[in-house]
Amino acid sequence: MQTSKITLQLYLTFFLYTILTTSSHASKPLCNANDKAALLEFSRYYFGNASHYWGSGDTDCCKDWEGVKCNPSTHRVIELSLSKGELTGHISSAIGNLPYLKTLHIRKQPNIIGNIPMEITNLLNIKYLRLDWNNLSGPIPSYLSQLKKLKFLDLSFNKFSGSIPARLALLPNLYALHLDRNQLSGPIPDSFISFENSNISIYLSHNNLSGPIPYSFGQAYMLDFSRNQLTGDLSFMFKSNNISRINLARNLLDFNMSKLEFGSGFTSINLNHNKIYGSIPPKLAELPHLSFLNVSYNHLCGRIPTGGAFDKFDQSSFIHNHCLCGVPLAPCK
Repeated sequence: MQTSKITLQLYLTFFLYTILTTSSHASKPLCNANDKAALLEFSRYYFGNASHYWGSGDTDCCKDWEGVKCNPSTHRVIELSLSKGELTGHISSAIGNLPYLKTLHIRKQPNIIGNIPMEITNLLNIKYLRLDWNNLSGPIPSYLSQLKKLKFLDLSFNKFSGSIPARLALLPNLYALHLDRNQLSGPIPDSFISFENSNISIYLSHNNLSGPIPYSFGQAYMLDFSRNQLTGDLSFMFKSNNISRINLARNLLDFNMSKLEFGSGFTSINLNHNKIYGSIPPKLAELPHLSFLNVSYNHLCGRIPTGGAFDKFDQSSFIHNHCLCGVPLAPCK
């Protein structure tokens, strides 16, 4: 009997301890105090009120704040995603006070202006940086090359101007670079052939880039350089077995297409609105994965190849050339 009472007392003691401990942990905020202070300063910069964006400063930023994610073990802020369109002004330098941040998305904020603050170089753990669809301007800062863990960089749909920083090629882990839809000018840096990741995708379309494309760019996976003023002979790019999609439409490219050799990995080739001449190589029809081709508005002549994917291409792929003929255009004479 005495043993049963002792056992019951021990059980009740353990039960009460468990409840108190759990209650204590549940009420204890998870958000790191330094990270919370940085986020509140970020909110204060835009709204003049530290609690405007996320509500009361008494809430837990790891659990209650929209767009904020924390590491479940360390409770440090690792992601900040803001795309409501409420922010006005420059990107706050307070962003540099979130040293464990891995993902930063400040996008679709049409009233965000100016350039990228240098404090962003404090984010040495950043892997995914999206600042697209804002109103940022000025030159793209070369100090972005200090973010060595960066894998994905998207600065598209802004008003960045000037040349592309050659030092971006020093980012060893980068696999996607989006600089399209800006006002960039000058040549594509020669250093861009040095990206360590051979599967990188590079988007530079809708800018004012000029000059030739650096030799050996054929090591990339996807390239979109359309709607620029690029010139020269790019026949070297098509030999690569690594490239899957290439878009060079609406440039000033001038080369003989009939001499091209094609790697086997192509799924999409867009060369429309250039000055390309010669004929379409019959071997192009043998590419096993090709699903899109557009060579319209060039200076091509000769019979259009048949077979393979060519049996699915319509007139829009070939119109407005000098003298192309055969299906799906008019018969050859």
